[in-house]
Amino acid sequence: MRIKTIALLSAGVLAMAGGLVPVGAQTPPPSTTVQQDFDAATALDAKPDRTASLAAWEKLETRTKAGSRSRGIVLVRKAPTLFALNRADESVKAARAGLALLPADDASLAEDRTRAFLILGQVATDTLDYAGAVTALQQAEASALTTGDKLGAMLALATAQVFIDPTAAAATLARSDTLIAKSKLENSVAARFARERTLLKLNTGDIAGARASALQAIRLLGGLETDKVDIMDASARSDAAIAFLLGGNAEEARRYMAYTGAGRMVKGSFDPAAEMRSPDCGGDAGLKPQDVAVVEFNIASDGTIDQAVPIYAAGGGQVALEFARAVKGWSWPAEKVQAIPAFYRYHVRVEMRCSTAFQRPSIGDGLDGVLEQWLSSKGVTVAPEPVGPQAAALAGQRAELASAAAQSPDGLRTLAAIYRLTSNPTVAREERAALYARALAIAKANDAPPSARLTFDLPGRVDAVTDIWKPGVFERTLTPMVSEPVYANDPQARAAIRLIMVDGAVARTRKSEKNDTAIVTLRQVADDKALRPNDPLRVGALIRIASIEERNGQIDAARATFASSGLTANQCAIMDAPPKMVSKPGSEAFPMEAQRWGFEGWTQVQYDIGADGNVVNQRALLSYPPFIFSEAGTKFFTMAKYAKTYRPDGGLGCGATTSRIKFLLPESARRGS
Repeated sequence: MRIKTIALLSAGVLAMAGGLVPVGAQTPPPSTTVQQDFDAATALDAKPDRTASLAAWEKLETRTKAGSRSRGIVLVRKAPTLFALNRADESVKAARAGLALLPADDASLAEDRTRAFLILGQVATDTLDYAGAVTALQQAEASALTTGDKLGAMLALATAQVFIDPTAAAATLARSDTLIAKSKLENSVAARFARERTLLKLNTGDIAGARASALQAIRLLGGLETDKVDIMDASARSDAAIAFLLGGNAEEARRYMAYTGAGRMVKGSFDPAAEMRSPDCGGDAGLKPQDVAVVEFNIASDGTIDQAVPIYAAGGGQVALEFARAVKGWSWPAEKVQAIPAFYRYHVRVEMRCSTAFQRPSIGDGLDGVLEQWLSSKGVTVAPEPVGPQAAALAGQRAELASAAAQSPDGLRTLAAIYRLTSNPTVAREERAALYARALAIAKANDAPPSARLTFDLPGRVDAVTDIWKPGVFERTLTPMVSEPVYANDPQARAAIRLIMVDGAVARTRKSEKNDTAIVTLRQVADDKALRPNDPLRVGALIRIASIEERNGQIDAARATFASSGLTANQCAIMDAPPKMVSKPGSEAFPMEAQRWGFEGWTQVQYDIGADGNVVNQRALLSYPPFIFSEAGTKFFTMAKYAKTYRPDGGLGCGATTSRIKFLLPESARRGS
């Protein structure tokens, strides 16, 4: 279950040092003292009624003097409650405002400063701004005075660093080892550190080390035979299963996965339905067909994704985070969610790859190209993208910005330095937003073309909003840009804005929804006479329209739209007469190991069909439980046979067809009889 309040490893809450300072005389006089109100609000924090807790802190806020340290303490204490109520933007503002009022040299406020940095780190982690989480949690560790508070900050910090800067994550865990050696931790807490070490080793290729730390975490939690199994147990066992699988021991992998409960529901089922979709390959994320990730997520009672976190990725930390962002956009009808037992909703892991069906070029790359060409025309060279870990390049990029700004704060060299720095994924969201605003001002002052300005303006507006994943927020953030004269009068700029608006909106809607508004917006791009017929933005709009039409079941329309893009329409999903399956394997396709362990699950497979009817290039897009049925699913379609298709060029019969296969046990096996 998602924990929305900050939990430090040390117990207890400090009373406000030096007492609380009231605003002044009030009429009529309050029936309680400020300290009594503080104690009452603190007590409410320990109860589940977050609305009552927020009301108590807001009442107390009005009784403290504006600009006082007491007001700062109240704001810091209010921030976690706002976050628990799904008001992330307000939570960040409260924490930042509170921090600004806490004197840095007042040691009695160390816990409150730590609280503020922890909630900022948690909000950033929850919104998948892991770079921002690293910045905040480093400050939390530095401000913490007690061993428990430091360990709490280190644990959260390592979680983010695994996917941002693995070397730094290893250093953080080493620091925690020093403190742990001097402390006595509960086994459950020690297991959390062992789990973080497992994820670090999994994602850095140390499979043997990952296996050892995963088994250590399981032992600390009571072993495989413990009577009570919670989400931490399931996660640790799933970690071990992944480590065994990557190490080539499929039998042990299935054994540990069996002990997670995944794919073994006696009542209800985890049905992928039509709502789960893989992100498209390419695009601004640059996902590649060979990239694979495991993402863990929680499904809220209303069917939305409460939280998504990366677990493992072959392709790097940014790949892991991009797949997690795709999961954040999934949702299910609430009535279907109710059929899934709560334990399974709170701990779902899927294996993911990107789809090649509607690959698209990156809009951001096109805008970046315009900016770089314009800077080059002004005699300014942009530093090349760094080779190797992005975190290692950060210091040099900051130094270049400082040097350029010292020479000319508003010069184009400074603009180029900001551009390169903001492209580094280890820069925190809030810092990026400030840098984008600074760069946009320089671009405007130097009369940069509209598309070049968008390199900073588009992501700057998105990064300025913490709650960007809330329904409608993304669209409301970008929609005004289309009407702003500087962009409205430029065909490339207005097209780019509309495409990005649609991409963000579609990623946040259910797959079963029609997306009629998105098609209207895309048609404005496709029908824009100011764009060349083969303009990449126009082609991109047509590809997106075809993708939505295909998903809506409008196959004829999708085929016509795709054909008008000028690309070869050999996708199976939109062909006039896709090849028919003429033979398929039977029950032998069910992997015996999974049957022996009592697994059920499913996999979504994408593959091409050759003109000879044979399946080629098969790959699992989505699999649940991770890795259990991926191989069996791809083998199923390898053994399938389709009708032959005549192709004059000898090419594919059709490409990128997607099929889902469920692996179900007989009812008697499910009941254990």
